[in-house]
Amino acid sequence: MPRKIAKPDPQRQLMIKVKACQRLVKEATYYEQEVKENEAILQQMKDDNKDPYDIKKFQEVLGESHMMIPDSISRRDKTLDDLKEFVALLRKEFEEEGNSDLMGCGWMVEATSILGEDEGSGGAKKEGGQNGGGGHGDVAVTTVDGLAEGEAF
Repeated sequence: MPRKIAKPDPQRQLMIKVKACQRLVKEATYYEQEVKENEAILQQMKDDNKDPYDIKKFQEVLGESHMMIPDSISRRDKTLDDLKEFVALLRKEFEEEGNSDLMGCGWMVEATSILGEDEGSGGAKKEGGQNGGGGHGDVAVTTVDGLAEGEAF
């Protein structure tokens, strides 16, 4: 007996997208923090005149951490854009159908928090704005275009 193709549950889809955004925002922040910590450790190793081989290997580790930042930021931004589009689609459906259960659910509140939107407005705040709250909704974007090779930011 063939199964009926069921319409995907929008609340479940929203939950998955919100959790993915939370994880990727946390991951990007972690990599940036890891680079700062490793730079301090590397500087301490140089100041203590540690073995040059150890310093070289730690520089390789630091380089790998640096390479992970752009990748994690691009994945985070792609997922945030996907969430923003999905929330806009749900709002459009809400206006047409009036499904208030989904618009008032906790995942919608979490999604608007991540996107930095006010509950009543449809526009998102600019990413990389004030990074004061420390919550997962604060997304900081660091540009490194003007830095010279090897220069710290």
